[in-house]
Amino acid sequence: MTDTHRLAPVLPAGPRRSNGDYALSPVHGTDRGLVEYDFPGVLLGTAEYAEGPTGATVLSIPAGARTFSDRRGGAVGASGLYGFNHAICLAGGSVYGLSAVAGVSEALFDRTEHRSSFDQLQLVSGAIIYDYSVRDNSVYPDAALGRAALDAARQGVVEVGRVGGGASASSGKVDPARVEFTGQGVAFRQIGDVKVLVVTVLNPYGVILDRQGQIIRGNYDATTGERRHPALDYEEAISESRLVDSMSGNTTITAVVTNVQLSDVELKQFGLQVHSSMHRGIQPFHTPLDGDTLFALTTDEVALPADPGTSRGRLSLNSTAVATLAGETAWDAILCAAG
Repeated sequence: MTDTHRLAPVLPAGPRRSNGDYALSPVHGTDRGLVEYDFPGVLLGTAEYAEGPTGATVLSIPAGARTFSDRRGGAVGASGLYGFNHAICLAGGSVYGLSAVAGVSEALFDRTEHRSSFDQLQLVSGAIIYDYSVRDNSVYPDAALGRAALDAARQGVVEVGRVGGGASASSGKVDPARVEFTGQGVAFRQIGDVKVLVVTVLNPYGVILDRQGQIIRGNYDATTGERRHPALDYEEAISESRLVDSMSGNTTITAVVTNVQLSDVELKQFGLQVHSSMHRGIQPFHTPLDGDTLFALTTDEVALPADPGTSRGRLSLNSTAVATLAGETAWDAILCAAG
């Protein structure tokens, strides 16, 4: 990826330029190419303000999908959090980026010609990352950018890299001098009729690990050309009775959608298991300096065989089976975002 080892600038104490200081116009970057997926009824779109850069990513499901939202870490920023959604918006801009979520909601309201009976309401949930640390302005994804991301949503293909909500995402923030850019990652798997799609905006405090346990992004020391696990930094700090000057303002936000029919209890367990599995690729994860949020959705189209266990009550191995597949897909998306 380009500009990988860029040093994150120190945030100035005074005013910074924001949306009103630019003639902003949504753009649609490509960065590291496209990921294809085969999931009819599920659309993905991205849009950015290049002046940030910052952006928004929209997962659109016009027919709607039942949803479980899992929020972890000490700094969650999210809105909606409905149990059923027609769209999920993942954006930069910290709390101000929630304007993009509202923009998606307004756009869907327009598309329904402002029908407002209870069963026609268009439900949108979203979450944000703090992406100001690696740029010198305070441009944020507003309602117009949320609309642009929704308008760009299409079926079967989506941009990855430093696009959409991941336009200024970064990782490995134990030391501000060792931060590296990441981005947005997408992965898709299909086994038989079972489908899983994951989109993640990777902006963690921690570093990114591949399946061999090697750190591939974050905490990069330009003097040695090496990356190291944050545990080593903390071992040194604790032994020397000092604190580590770490960066605040981090978060990984994710949406995972499957077509498997899951009960409400199963959908919750599915979401919890997938979110927990992501710690294999992100270490540390869910810290007090992160606001990690995962939206787990099902389109309820495919029934798995009945669970042979007859004494489990509401518990089922179905959610375990699908979540195990989805956990591997989420790791693929993490690696895609890391570049």
